[in-house]
Amino acid sequence: MLAILLVSLIGLAAIVWLASASLRTRRRREKIRRFPFPESWLDIIRQRLPMFSSLPAELQLQLKDHIKVFLAEKMFVGCDGLEINDEIRVTIAAQACVLLLNRHTDYFPKLRQILVYPAAFIVDKEQQDEIGLRFQHRAVLLGESWDEGQVILSWRDTLSGAAAPHDGSNVVIHEFAHQLDQEDGRANGAPALASQAEYSSWSEIMSREFAHLQYCAQQELPSLFSYYGATNPAEFFAVITEVFFEQPQAFSEQHPLLYRELSHFYRLDPLTWRLTDADAVAKSNSWADG
Repeated sequence: MLAILLVSLIGLAAIVWLASASLRTRRRREKIRRFPFPESWLDIIRQRLPMFSSLPAELQLQLKDHIKVFLAEKMFVGCDGLEINDEIRVTIAAQACVLLLNRHTDYFPKLRQILVYPAAFIVDKEQQDEIGLRFQHRAVLLGESWDEGQVILSWRDTLSGAAAPHDGSNVVIHEFAHQLDQEDGRANGAPALASQAEYSSWSEIMSREFAHLQYCAQQELPSLFSYYGATNPAEFFAVITEVFFEQPQAFSEQHPLLYRELSHFYRLDPLTWRLTDADAVAKSNSWADG
């Protein structure tokens, strides 16, 4: 009996500690959000992120608050001689935090640090062939997301991706979509959703669209999505997220059901960013209240 009581008390203490830690985190983040957004950071965003000017005013305010928290919590590490500065930190944070707009977020909770290389980088990867044999090979990458708490990015490709907001390709959005996917475990193309019903709809539509992209890749048929998305469901989710934010018109016309799934998950409709500010704010607020 004493052992059971002791276990219960330990469990209760753990619950209280976790609740207290969560409360402290919320209060700390609220305090960070109250700090003025540095004018120098805003200059960087305006210069490096054309997408920012297309956002309605409410989403711009949200984004600036998210950037402040993100930069207070995440460590940046320069690699191959790259010296980290505010331009690098703010440019990456601004693109990553677009994925958090209108959503209840814990700011990529698994992520501890962002490693930034001057350009594309080389990694040694293990691969398995069709008969099950494993072998090592070297790969040149623009970005990578690890579920152990790291995102790795090429600064050159971060800049080029931000500068072309309508080409459907953005390495930061791609890698941080993987981080969202990894929040509930390893990346598998199914990020944390609100209900079992949502998983059913997500699985049905994603599976069908993924199979279609695989067919297009095998037959070399044209597709709005990069063939890289046919690699596996995790890459498919990251690839379609890039297109969702950068080419919403074509996406919604060619893949309406898939577009609806991503709109519901991200609680955003990037098509509204091409409307007047008043219309876009009203649409944005409807997602935030939904």
